[in-house]
Amino acid sequence: MAETMEQEIRSMDVAELRVEGEGKERKINGYAAVFNKDSLPMGWGGSFIERIAPGAFKDVLGSDGLDVRALVNHDPNQVIGRSTVGTLVMNENKKGLKVVITPPDTQLARDLVVSIERGDVDQMSFAFRVGEEVWEFSDNEAKPDKRTITQVAELRDVSVVTYPAYPDATVAVRSHEAAKQREADDAKPEPTPIKDAARVELARRRAEK
Repeated sequence: MAETMEQEIRSMDVAELRVEGEGKERKINGYAAVFNKDSLPMGWGGSFIERIAPGAFKDVLGSDGLDVRALVNHDPNQVIGRSTVGTLVMNENKKGLKVVITPPDTQLARDLVVSIERGDVDQMSFAFRVGEEVWEFSDNEAKPDKRTITQVAELRDVSVVTYPAYPDATVAVRSHEAAKQREADDAKPEPTPIKDAARVELARRRAEK
């Protein structure tokens, strides 16, 4: 699939989202994405699932000018870290996209830390654009198709979130529909030369009348 300009958001239920340290040294640790973990069913009637392949973030994390914000619920007015100043550190390991946030000494951040420690908030999410993806189509109607994201073209933010974002994956739905249409088009048999010649002869005879 060609790179898209449309933003998508994905969430991960990560029980290991936690706060470490004391006072101003406190850090929020977690995973914004986990590799090879199937999503909840997506699309119309749960027609497909999605997963992220290892290495999907490698290129974007190594890109020049990388500037990613850490937000709360993807709200640009609630910034708790930024990669360019070192208050947001991200790296890809075998498990997924590891995130370490050094939150500011603000009421918002202090309240968030308490909510994480209590277990009220235990999910992370990331906003991105797809660079490359692979679709696998199932022959069994009871088994959903699978979308694997193999490259993230742009990472716009990582967020600590209250609710997951998978149910509203409208961009992925459109991608699924387009991929199925391409597969259907590719499966159409090529016209045979005999049939083409017959059409040409028929058209010629009609023109002569």
